Amino acid sequence: MRPIVELRPIVEAAAVSRSYGARLAVDGIDFALCPGELTFLVGPSGAGKTTLLKLINREIRPTTGQLWVAGLPAHLVKPSRVAELRRKVGVVFQDFKLLPRLTAAENVAFGLRVVDLRLSDQEARERSLDALEAVGLGDRGDAFPHQLSGGQQQRVAIARAVVAQPPVLIADEPTGNLDQETAWEIMDLFEDIAAWGTAVLVATHNVEIVTRLKRRVLTLVHGRLVRDQPAGQTGRMAWLASS
Repeated sequence: MRPIVELRPIVEAAAVSRSYGARLAVDGIDFALCPGELTFLVGPSGAGKTTLLKLINREIRPTTGQLWVAGLPAHLVKPSRVAELRRKVGVVFQDFKLLPRLTAAENVAFGLRVVDLRLSDQEARERSLDALEAVGLGDRGDAFPHQLSGGQQQRVAIARAVVAQPPVLIADEPTGNLDQETAWEIMDLFEDIAAWGTAVLVATHNVEIVTRLKRRVLTLVHGRLVRDQPAGQTGRMAWLASS
């Protein structure tokens, strides 16, 4: 996969809030994500992490504020252009969300066809196998999800998320169902993906991963961004709220 080259922030939020009735799930957040940056999003349950990820993927829109994703205004984008925005965002979930009746290669190809329906079956398969090779599963393209371990299923999910080379990758508790050793393998993949030039945002409760990798950490508490700690300075206060 070729590196993504981009000089300006790929995600920019200015005073972004999202309310559900009278409850503010996200409250006046300002931040930017740059290409090639791996960032952790931490905070206690209910802090607003999942809401923020949904805002970036335009599953929901901000109640107030401005949110730009890959040059598109997520706060203003018309329904007819939501699909265009989502094609610029790869998403990885805790529970993999693979289609059980499709092989690993077919699951990845499905994600690719969502982006480009003009691809031939042969080209879609070749690109899917390349993506599986990139995540260490080049020999498991014909395996079905039930034939794969949890870590392997998550690798397939990551391949599906990045096969179309989106400039942004978001992950919601991607290691939550994995043992610690496998979790480290998945984090190695996210570091590789960031090195390609992708902006990677990972919501997690895994304290050990956050502290040892020493990447940038955004801490949410009650919907507010209470700390934005630069890479290399990870300390207890950056993730205390998530424990």
